[in-house]
Amino acid sequence: MNRYFSVARTFFLLMAAFISLVAPRLAMAEESMLAQDSRAALKSLYDGSPGAKALGDKASAVLVFPNVVKAGFILGGQGGDGILFTKDKVTGHYNTAAVSVGLQAGAQSFGYVLFFMSDKVLSDFRASKNFQIGVGPNIVVIDAGAAKDVTTLTAKADIYAVIFDQKGLMAGIGLQGSKITKLNP
Repeated sequence: MNRYFSVARTFFLLMAAFISLVAPRLAMAEESMLAQDSRAALKSLYDGSPGAKALGDKASAVLVFPNVVKAGFILGGQGGDGILFTKDKVTGHYNTAAVSVGLQAGAQSFGYVLFFMSDKVLSDFRASKNFQIGVGPNIVVIDAGAAKDVTTLTAKADIYAVIFDQKGLMAGIGLQGSKITKLNP
């Protein structure tokens, strides 16, 4: 019986050592995948919208949520994870979430990007624990098609939110009331 426990204990110790070595790499691979998805989504947006590219070039930082899922039947919710890029470097991981009540039915996915147009607005965003769209700084929400007409000469808002890549069967997309929370990777 002692031999059985000794073999089992050795097996569990080896498994624990293996998991402790592999788990951080798996987490880094997942994080890397989110960063890759975010970069790809941003590139796709920029390729199709010179106005969005101009905003990105002028912005202090860009927060990309490449895949937000929304579903509801009277009561709805949406959520997804994203990456904050400052000068093309990953500087934070965030989650967006919202709950809504009303006449709604269906499901869809979409992406959105927040362009922080000044260092002050970016600093305020980073200092907040629960940033809520529609409360605080001046945010202009536009879809990728309308972003084509935005230029750095007309860009006067603190933050621009550009919605893109909408798929699914649900009428309308709203970011109003969405809460953005910093994740600890």
